[in-house]
Amino acid sequence: MKYTVLLVALFACIGQAQAAKPCEELKADISAQLDKKGIKGYELNIVENGKVTEGKVVGSCDGGSKKIIYARKLTIA
Repeated sequence: MKYTVLLVALFACIGQAQAAKPCEELKADISAQLDKKGIKGYELNIVENGKVTEGKVVGSCDGGSKKIIYARKLTIA
């Protein structure tokens, strides 16, 4: 629950202005923000607009043609 609230607040701050950014640059920015907040065990993947299957869309890049997807990594102990 704590991570969900934190993620929602973080992604709300990102905004639509990022659609014009190159995907790798935006992915690095989002990753830095997540790391700064101490969030671990996640993956950020860049996918074409129509190929979003699992995870939460956290950014749009390359003029809106691609999305950045946040997904929790499964950890096996």
